[in-house]
Amino acid sequence: MASDSKSNLKITIQSNPSESTLAELNIKCWPKWGCSPGKYQLKFDAEETCYLLKGKVKAYTKGSSSEYVEFGAGDLVTIPKGLSCTWDVSVAVDKYYKFEASSSS
Repeated sequence: MASDSKSNLKITIQSNPSESTLAELNIKCWPKWGCSPGKYQLKFDAEETCYLLKGKVKAYTKGSSSEYVEFGAGDLVTIPKGLSCTWDVSVAVDKYYKFEASSSS
């Protein structure tokens, strides 16, 4: 199996994080974003952390129709910088989100 540098980009999901975790992240001060059901091609140029208030998503990594991660309402999701994926949204999404400021590393 050939592996390239992109294959180590993984979406991480924390289901039902505690209120204290959400408060620590100051999520209620983050901008909000929503979308209706459908398929969306997304490329992440910065790491995104988001917390879904509503919705259900299957995120397929670019070039794969079988490999996906599923997340939805109540999940805290981290999407790595550089990841391209297709979001197959079955239930309209409403989320808080935050992009990491580009670090000077």
